[in-house]
Amino acid sequence: MAKKVAVIGAGVSGLISLKCCVDEGLEPTCFEKTEDIGGLWRFKENVEDGCASIYQSVITNTSKEMSCFSDFPMPEDFPNFLHNSKVLEYFRIFAKKFDLLKHIQFQTTVLSVRKRPDFSSSGQWVVVTESDGKEQSAVFDAVMVCSGHHIIPHLPLESFPGIQKFKGKYFHSRQYKHPEGFERKRILVIGIGNSASDIAVELSKKAAQVFISTRHGSWVIGRISEDGYPWDIVFHTRFSNMLRNVVPRTVVKWIAEQRVNQWFNHENYGLIPQNKYLLKEPVVNDDLPSRILYGAIKVKSGVKELTETSAIFEDGTVEEDIDVIVFATGYNVSFPFLDDSLVKVENRMVSLYKYMFPPHLEKSTLACIGLIQPLGSIFPTAELQARWVTRVFKGLCTLPSEETMMADIIKRHKKRIDLFGDSNSQILQTNHIDYLDELALEIGAKPDLLSLLLKDPKLAVKLYFGPCNSYQYRLVGPGQWNGAKNAIFTQKQRILKPLKTRALKTSSNFPVSFLLKILGLLAVVVAFSFQLQWF
Repeated sequence: MAKKVAVIGAGVSGLISLKCCVDEGLEPTCFEKTEDIGGLWRFKENVEDGCASIYQSVITNTSKEMSCFSDFPMPEDFPNFLHNSKVLEYFRIFAKKFDLLKHIQFQTTVLSVRKRPDFSSSGQWVVVTESDGKEQSAVFDAVMVCSGHHIIPHLPLESFPGIQKFKGKYFHSRQYKHPEGFERKRILVIGIGNSASDIAVELSKKAAQVFISTRHGSWVIGRISEDGYPWDIVFHTRFSNMLRNVVPRTVVKWIAEQRVNQWFNHENYGLIPQNKYLLKEPVVNDDLPSRILYGAIKVKSGVKELTETSAIFEDGTVEEDIDVIVFATGYNVSFPFLDDSLVKVENRMVSLYKYMFPPHLEKSTLACIGLIQPLGSIFPTAELQARWVTRVFKGLCTLPSEETMMADIIKRHKKRIDLFGDSNSQILQTNHIDYLDELALEIGAKPDLLSLLLKDPKLAVKLYFGPCNSYQYRLVGPGQWNGAKNAIFTQKQRILKPLKTRALKTSSNFPVSFLLKILGLLAVVVAFSFQLQWF
């Protein structure tokens, strides 16, 4: 008899978890609080308690080729960076293709997930849900928590003396939907993450003046990189990742600083990070520098105090007549339906093995999917998590001892602080390619590049020097997809398709392209010689 799995949430993590359950012959039931799929990526005009919320203009920060599921490329006519409505469209196509909707119970809230009395032997859970005012309970062999971590706002008002006296309007960024209603206002946005920057830029088109307050600053990059390709296509390659791992970190950070400052000098714009040698997630925003350049946005230091109508900053400057304050201060990790001991966040550390498994359970039958913040797309990350978790549930993969898992959690925590810092926003941060490979290794889906170099050198070179996207993890191992190799070789076509909407006569540049290929081949040989020294 197939094991029954409860999947909580029908966003990106929930949908891919459903598919992975079906692929492994498990019997999933998904409980979705709202009336539709999409989770964070489904825009709604009104904010709902207990649900993720986005503003109308949200666009992905990672490109479609780096964000699609590993055996389901996005349509080639989709733009490279997607409006939230396009992401939702992709989810609908995906759900229909793999017939996932039949496994989802909509408008059903999970009230509690508790161990059965015989959990130590059965590993089973009692899941209590509510729908149409009626409570029901059911027993499941395993649980996948896919409800995300963008629900409970982090609103540290106690850190802003005088907020009680402030006569204007203030709210958390999750309440923001669109710029209408903010015309001719003087607005203070607190925070320097992606949401803060997006909201500040959008409001600056309507407002009289927008201020961004940041204590620590941030690197800012655009979506467009070398030759006009998406930034993550260029950044996330195995070759680049290898260099970042083996070259002394001071050199890596110096090079990174030079590259981000090629677009604009961050010090001149007041954005240079306080600790510029941490590998924190950069802000991805194409418009922020230009808005600062012509004064629509002014960058300020941290807020020291608020008065009835003004903001006093840590550098002693004061901005008068503030009408609105937007707190873009992030979110707290919280799962109200779980016992606090299952998913603990203490001292800015998530006590989960590889960000998924509670280490102290007698049976490994509960896991969190998508509770992570990679320096890349969450979509393929959640997918590899779900592929591994479902094989653990099925008994095809096993976890180490509690002692080993706790040691890994502590080691990972220390490494995260060393690389990314210890701020509240970095609790779930991890290196993108390293983490993907780590998960793929657990299920036998990590490609062996040295072996592949002998069998299929053209593919091996593509994997190593080209973008490290999700298709790579369908070439070998369980869940192998016959279309993976073709998807890798045709990705450039899907990147360029939505751009080439005007017919042009192509000029012949054979001599130049031929020379570039020769130089590229020489570079490959030198790079592989360099790489072999590290094995």
